[in-house]
Amino acid sequence: MTVCTRFAPSPTGYLHVGGARTALFSWLYARKQGGQFILRIEDTDLERSTPESVEAILEGMAWLGLDYDQGPFYQTQRFDRYKEMIDQLLEQGDAYYCYCSKQELDDRREQQRANKEKTRYDGRCRHLTEPRTGVEPVIRFKNPTEGDTVVHDLVRGDVVFNNGELDDLIIARSDGTPTYNLTVVVDDLDMGLTHVIRGDDHLNNSPRQLNIFKALDVQPPIFAHLPMILGSDGARLSKRHGAVSVMHYRDEGFLPEALLNYLVRLGWSHGDQEIFSTEEMIALFELEGVNKSASTFNPDKLLWLNQYYIKESTAIHIADHLEWHMAQREIDLNQGPALAEVVAIQQDRAKTLVEMADNSRWFYEEVTAYDEKAANKHFNQDAVAVLEDMMARLGGLPTWEAEPIHQQIKDCATTRELGMGKIAQPIRVAITGSTVSPSIDVTLKVLGKVRVMVRIASAINWIQDQV
Repeated sequence: MTVCTRFAPSPTGYLHVGGARTALFSWLYARKQGGQFILRIEDTDLERSTPESVEAILEGMAWLGLDYDQGPFYQTQRFDRYKEMIDQLLEQGDAYYCYCSKQELDDRREQQRANKEKTRYDGRCRHLTEPRTGVEPVIRFKNPTEGDTVVHDLVRGDVVFNNGELDDLIIARSDGTPTYNLTVVVDDLDMGLTHVIRGDDHLNNSPRQLNIFKALDVQPPIFAHLPMILGSDGARLSKRHGAVSVMHYRDEGFLPEALLNYLVRLGWSHGDQEIFSTEEMIALFELEGVNKSASTFNPDKLLWLNQYYIKESTAIHIADHLEWHMAQREIDLNQGPALAEVVAIQQDRAKTLVEMADNSRWFYEEVTAYDEKAANKHFNQDAVAVLEDMMARLGGLPTWEAEPIHQQIKDCATTRELGMGKIAQPIRVAITGSTVSPSIDVTLKVLGKVRVMVRIASAINWIQDQV
């Protein structure tokens, strides 16, 4: 048996972290088992589904690197198949036409509430032999009324549902369009799904779907329902906790591998290990390791992971992702050093790529203004003498490397009997516009000799103009 899993989002919004975790767990299980991973777009909600949401899902999956072997499949392209299966259920007596109007259903529910009964369809159209004129019927699945349906869940164990508590769900609306529980069963059947890994908000749908599988006389997939994700206050995860679009995390400067590493630990563990490469996730992931209890979303932990991955990844890899952020700021990378060089000297300082991008602008754009506080502190007539001395020293260097640059700064400090900071800080403000940069020697080396000399000269002129 070839393992086959799927991610089946509804395109009614963006891909959020809960959906991304479901996709990740399904992807990991398929990859671990050498199986197939399917992407299916469940777009039968014609009023709420949008092309923009579909694009957001595809973009999010691509950014996370969750590649799929089949798909994307779209349910709206399979209506003929759903009708065929609905007709089969009607023909074999496992479905029936229901002519109850919305008002009649509402009145009965109100009466059930008044009687303190569970609100459910009472099955009165089950045995109708004649159609009712003037009403466009829906089609309901004839759910068993006796016995239990057991969901054998790989996370929760056996979950038992009494069939008498499950009403006859609608499988086709009055306009003929199929509903979720029917389309899911048909798709999972046709696509050869062996395992359905999804959020536990779908657990109550499982007995209904199992009964449809049974009516069709086919083997159902194995279920694994993932625990919900909570915010720090214990409430279900929402936008205010961080349940935003996956692409929001890209925009905020997170690396996809940091988000994946964080998501895999939301509800799954392998001992006390915190850091997982993608290869390790695939090798170690087991559904048996998924927790039954809910997980709590912790933004600080995600930020810590992101800082770790920025520091430990190759400069080229970081540059590939940073390039997008630089483009958002309309920074021309042709006007400065190789981006990987800029990354390499900042990796141990940045928590996000947004921070790194903002701190990299002056490598590619001329300094047109100086931070007022920095200039007031470090730009004066004494600084002019220091900067002129350093221009002469740096201008005479035969090779432009960090070590000889550092030696010239050190020699200048010794000659002038000043601390290194009294030399380095005026230079730093001159070339960056502020007091923030990586180590001054590597900063000068990466920026390049010509630009360094031009910027120091400009700073000298600026100081003298202020006097």
